[in-house]
Amino acid sequence: MTVIIIIQMAWRNIWRNKVRSMIIISSVAIGLVAGLFVLSLYKGILEDRFRTVIDKEVSHLQIHHARFKEDFDPKYIIPNNDELIKSLGHLSSVKIFTPRTIAQGMLATGTGSSGIQIVGVDPEQEDRVTSLNSKIKEGDGFVNGKKNQLLISKKLADKMHLKVGSKAILTFIDKESNIISSAFRAAGIYQTDNTPRDERIVFVKQKDLNSYLSLDDEFHELAILLQNDDDVENVQASLKNQHPNLQIESWMDISPETKLMIETTDQYSLIFIVIIMLALSFGIVNTMLMAVLERSREIGMLLALGMNRLKVFFMILTETVLLTITGVPMGVLIAWFIVLIYHRHGLDISALGGQAMSEFGFSSMIYPAFPWEKILGEMLIVLIASMLSSLVPAIKAIRLRPVEALQK
Repeated sequence: MTVIIIIQMAWRNIWRNKVRSMIIISSVAIGLVAGLFVLSLYKGILEDRFRTVIDKEVSHLQIHHARFKEDFDPKYIIPNNDELIKSLGHLSSVKIFTPRTIAQGMLATGTGSSGIQIVGVDPEQEDRVTSLNSKIKEGDGFVNGKKNQLLISKKLADKMHLKVGSKAILTFIDKESNIISSAFRAAGIYQTDNTPRDERIVFVKQKDLNSYLSLDDEFHELAILLQNDDDVENVQASLKNQHPNLQIESWMDISPETKLMIETTDQYSLIFIVIIMLALSFGIVNTMLMAVLERSREIGMLLALGMNRLKVFFMILTETVLLTITGVPMGVLIAWFIVLIYHRHGLDISALGGQAMSEFGFSSMIYPAFPWEKILGEMLIVLIASMLSSLVPAIKAIRLRPVEALQK
């Protein structure tokens, strides 16, 4: 019964000064909006990067000869590739895959040269796995019937002063260690959000590259997309058991920095939230302390009439908690609405450092994703912060001496 009375008194007290109460409620709501929006931005960035790594760069799994990635020697092709492809066809978890032929080499033009990785692809199959055609910004891309066509990134094309239709010399080593040089014509210029990767990779038709490397229908890499992101480890383990002599890597092995970012999301999020809550706490302390000082005569009278100091303490604490509970739904609703707008239309930060973002493989267009899974934790942090903030004014209240307080 005493608890109910304290809650009723606290509720009446907070609305005796509506302006001050609305300041605290607004502070809680704004703090929550800021925290949730930061979490939404971070989640959106990570989700976009994850999908880019899977859908446009490395896929879920990659298979190579056990020694191929040591020196990228063209002679280390995937052995018995027919059996491998047949085994993949029996796995229901596998969505699609594409073979690639890879050679390390040099691209040269009249203005200079640059070290590159030449990736021979089946244009149709590659487009189904990594949406290669959607990355082409200039030119028509690979055209059936034409030989020695080249897809080059915008970053590398600008560096080498290449345009669509221009010729470049590709130099590389075949499987017999013979040096091969041949002219290729730029059929298209592509661009992704990962500038460093763009600068070192060019695409050619797999048939053209295989003919120069003295390979038949052989290849060095098999990129695999799965039906479900959660099946990666199970499928990887299954393929390793079936093909122990091959190197079978998941996206986590190929792009460990992306895995690390995802794993450290909670730590970074907690740092952001703590900083915001510290700022919020100072506001609550100041406002509630002012409220206690203004009501010192009233609190002194309650103490003089025999009200327990512990009850006074919990009354101040309850007032703060009630104000926080009132502000939390407002903050969540406002944050959700703001995130919903930006999730649909995107937040373009290219003017604030789009080039810098692309240097690290991130898009300058961010689509925030509301962190529903973190809502309870966020609310708990806000509640704890408000309760800790109320300790100072609550302690100040119970230290008042009734006689001195009544004389004010």
